[in-house]
Amino acid sequence: MSSSKKQALFIASLITLWYSSNIGVILLNKFLLSNYGFRFPIFLTMCHMSACAAFSYVSIVFLKLVPLQLIKSRPQFIKIATLSVVFCASVVGGNVSLRYLPVSFNQAVGATTPFFTAVFAYLITFKREAWITYAALVPVVTGVIIASGGEPSFHLFGFIMCISATAARAFKSVLQGVLLSSEGEKLNSMNLLLYMSPIAVLVLLPSTLIMEPNVLEATLLLGREHKFMWLLLLINSATAYAANLTNFLVTKHTSALTLQVLGNAKGAVAVVISILLFRNPVTVIGIGGYVITVLGVVAYGEAKRRFK
Repeated sequence: MSSSKKQALFIASLITLWYSSNIGVILLNKFLLSNYGFRFPIFLTMCHMSACAAFSYVSIVFLKLVPLQLIKSRPQFIKIATLSVVFCASVVGGNVSLRYLPVSFNQAVGATTPFFTAVFAYLITFKREAWITYAALVPVVTGVIIASGGEPSFHLFGFIMCISATAARAFKSVLQGVLLSSEGEKLNSMNLLLYMSPIAVLVLLPSTLIMEPNVLEATLLLGREHKFMWLLLLINSATAYAANLTNFLVTKHTSALTLQVLGNAKGAVAVVISILLFRNPVTVIGIGGYVITVLGVVAYGEAKRRFK
């Protein structure tokens, strides 16, 4: 086999793994939190972060997938800790929303990330885009408003948590660009995950004990009732790390434009699979709203690329 064919096969395998892990972790989260009776989103996030900490250490220190980057100063550590707290908030918010909202609607709301990124970039860094780029964000927001009106399983608290998680994710990406902007402080996403994950666990542990005090008792009980409970939790946590790892590798081996197109398509694939699996009711208005949002995201990405 020629080297170009090998490279194409490698990238295709990476993209398949990226899709599988990203969509898999969302569907498993939904299954555990809504269908399985495991109602502990903060503890679930702590499991994810624990797995990310352990697997990141093995991948970087032992397998040497990427070179280890050391924290060089106390201010750099404080910046990473700040990012970790925001990262925590986004993951917890997303997991909490899955208890109340179908995956299809959760993905529609999540597609508005570029809108919040543009808002925070303007507020924090005073970075302005071309007017046509901002104009492309109008259908992004309009689509979600339409989808909300046409969502049969709409839940206000779930919606608020989903919007908060989406905003926190956008805030984290802007904050990361600001806090770790100097060449000496920049970390690749794998090293950043290595340092953020243990901090996240330390933040989530007291939060779990205070807000989900009966989690251990309930989890042990569920483990006795369902023999695959612990295996599901383990697979779910490992998949959360795999989603981060494959995201890093796809970013490294493809162009920014390819990544953007694949990211938009990934949300649509997740929506279709979730509807087929969970059989949640959808309406023409809801689907129409989601399509408008995705088209807005595509237009925004294209406008941003052309009018840089």
